[in-house]
Amino acid sequence: MASRSFANLLDLVSGGLLDVPHTPRPLPRVMTVPGIISDLDGHGNNDADSDVSSSGCRERKIIVANMLPLQAKRDAESAKWCFSLDEDLILLQLKDGFSPDTEVIYVGSLKVEIDASEQEEVAQKLLEDFNCVPTFLPHELQKKFYLGFCKQQLWPLFHYMLPMCPDHGDRFDRVLWQAYVSANKIFADKVMEIINPDDDFVWVHDYHLMILPTFLRKRFHRVKLGFFLHSPFPSSEIYRTLPVRDEILRGLLNSDLIGFHTFDYARHFLSCCSRMLGLDYESKRGHIGLDYFGRTVYIKILPVGIHMGRLESVLNLPSTSAKIKEIQEEFKGRKMILGVDDMDIFKGLNLKLLALEQLLQQNPDLLGKVVLVQIINPARGSGKDVQEAKKETNLIARRINDTYGSKHYQPVVLIDRPVPRFEKSAYYAVAECCIVNAVRDGMNLVPYKYVVCRQGTAQLDKALGRKSDSPRTGMLVVSEFIGCSPSLSGAIRVNPWDIDAVADAMYLAITASDSEKQLRHGKHYRYVSSHDVAYWARSFMQDLERACVDHYTKGCWGIGLGLRFRVVSLSHGFRRLSIDHVVSAYKRTHKRVIFLDYDGTIVPHSSINKTPSSEVISVLNTLCNDAKNIVFIVSERGRDSLSQWFASCKRLGLAAEHGYFLRWNGDSEWETSHLSADLEWKNIVEPVMTSYTAATDGSNIETKESGLVWHHQDADPDFGSCQAKELLDHLESVLANEPAVVARGHHIVEVKPQGISKGLVAEQVLSTLVDGGNLPDFVMCIGDDRSDEDMFESISRVSCPPLPVAPEVFACTVGGKPSKAKYYLDDTTDVIRLLKGLAAASNPMPRNPPHFKVSFESTA
Repeated sequence: MASRSFANLLDLVSGGLLDVPHTPRPLPRVMTVPGIISDLDGHGNNDADSDVSSSGCRERKIIVANMLPLQAKRDAESAKWCFSLDEDLILLQLKDGFSPDTEVIYVGSLKVEIDASEQEEVAQKLLEDFNCVPTFLPHELQKKFYLGFCKQQLWPLFHYMLPMCPDHGDRFDRVLWQAYVSANKIFADKVMEIINPDDDFVWVHDYHLMILPTFLRKRFHRVKLGFFLHSPFPSSEIYRTLPVRDEILRGLLNSDLIGFHTFDYARHFLSCCSRMLGLDYESKRGHIGLDYFGRTVYIKILPVGIHMGRLESVLNLPSTSAKIKEIQEEFKGRKMILGVDDMDIFKGLNLKLLALEQLLQQNPDLLGKVVLVQIINPARGSGKDVQEAKKETNLIARRINDTYGSKHYQPVVLIDRPVPRFEKSAYYAVAECCIVNAVRDGMNLVPYKYVVCRQGTAQLDKALGRKSDSPRTGMLVVSEFIGCSPSLSGAIRVNPWDIDAVADAMYLAITASDSEKQLRHGKHYRYVSSHDVAYWARSFMQDLERACVDHYTKGCWGIGLGLRFRVVSLSHGFRRLSIDHVVSAYKRTHKRVIFLDYDGTIVPHSSINKTPSSEVISVLNTLCNDAKNIVFIVSERGRDSLSQWFASCKRLGLAAEHGYFLRWNGDSEWETSHLSADLEWKNIVEPVMTSYTAATDGSNIETKESGLVWHHQDADPDFGSCQAKELLDHLESVLANEPAVVARGHHIVEVKPQGISKGLVAEQVLSTLVDGGNLPDFVMCIGDDRSDEDMFESISRVSCPPLPVAPEVFACTVGGKPSKAKYYLDDTTDVIRLLKGLAAASNPMPRNPPHFKVSFESTA
């Protein structure tokens, strides 16, 4: 049955929302080899990947975003649509970070609605004139997608606003989620029409398109795909409330590189992946990487920059110089504090005004000398919350002006209208201080723009009669909850909710000495000028190229339905174990040895009841009763537990505690290893583990005869993992001169005797059989943990002398992951299915159990 979150996309296709006409005319397909055109328009076969190398065409970057970087208006005389590039948008400016011969293609929607009869003509014009591919979402779908799911549910949630009550955010609506999925699918289809998957890089932008990577990865397994999130990513405690949290996380993980403005946002994302998907991450040569089914998904942390040349060109306009003179005259003798914000509930406009009120109340001497000019950009939404925020802002401003103002002085000047760029730049250039007081914001480039405008240009200096070498000053007060804050080390950082602290920061900013203002400004300008939008784009694309460099060194397999689709990427020699292939080898061989791990192999890790099922017992007995078979359970479990659980399997061999104890069958005695008889180190380990257990809620100690195990499966995932790393380092330090080994496993830290391993068990069993003239011609080993890698390595050597004929060897790990094994099975269900297949091919007959005496002396 399909998930209620529409994980099975067949539900969506049949639901009518995807009944959108394809691009009116097919876009130019790309040639992959001379004379062969790839079928990329979505009507050909759905070949999951393309292994055809390209013919060395021009380098292309496909930029995908919700909106195209275009402005549109209808000509009054001809009634035809006219389009122009919006030079102020980052999506257009990022081209400066690419080489001049790079072709950039944009995929996205238009800000205006185009009638269906005009879409073909408009699509043709946009492709030819601007390299833009429009998506043309139907009106109702666009409304539910953007104004619905994006703005009503994702935007508030990503800014830490939970729908606790009807007046505070909208409840989750699956119809809107369906529209979000449908829109992402349409965007992906447009990319598929133009992409050359072997050569092109795709860069997807922002929270509107977070599941688009899943659609692209499903069609092209090796697509070179980057994603950058321009909004905050909330902490796991907030994000986990989203009903479709897993689908969105998996969508992002189908990218090769995921970019964030700050480490906080990246850390929250990684924490969500750990807590909700059980994924671990590590730093690989300075780059954070998540292992996701054999693919490494890299994390990029770099705030976006601004286009220096574009901003400086505005400063050089005569209109800017004229406006600066006008502002200087208007506010002559007063220090201007500037704010530039959208009308948004997250921008903290009311808090900023309250801080100014506090400043004036505490410092009466500033009356008539300080003015806050607040430019309010038009609201991007029109909800009830926006109207309430606007009303509150106006009320507070009026109260301040009535209380502290006079006929010739208003402490607050609200500019609530569209303000052209030259006018904003003029205010930036004049203001003594700029304050950005948002309670939550993804990046916010206002401080960067302020820094550049305060630096000015040579032409502006000339227009204003200012010396080119005169010192530049500037003060910034920024909220610690905005993305640009970490990069502005010279700014005064504030908690916007702390009115007193913000008022103090404003006072410090306007009363600081000129030398301090120069130092702070200089520090900011050096950073902003060297980390512009071109640097950001170039750095992201270099990391994306690095993340994709190994795409063709591994084999790729797609698994999962709908939005749970992901690609398993493993080395070409590593493949899924075929039951038919194993059974065929099993039938034609005469002396077989089978090694099986226990936890995670024949019993799931997630199982509360760790005892083997009756099905497992039955299958093992059938295999053991075949005279041609020797079957061993090789586990880290204690011998008492294994003896009790497998009491009915009289012919089953058992190796307990990684092989410290071993017996060949139920009638033989347990043999104890002599490799490490000294266990005094346990007295050192136990108090250390006890202290970590007391400090880590949900952890516990398992005491074995040969060692100790610290479990943290039931602890907080992040804290448990952190404590496990610390415990590992601690124990390695205190046991440096002891005959013991410390190792991490699946939610465990284990200390065991030196020299004991599952690999040694496999070597000793096989050696004993060979010495007795029982040459095995079939050896199989299945395990899931790091400790089982030793067994895989050991059985891979049985084809070497002294065996005259190489046996059939099957080393198999559970779960598609990097391993020394040659094969893998997906889970314990697959393992049981395989064992059933072998049992069905067995020839059980009564026999006397073999009596072997195994020596634990190393044969290496």
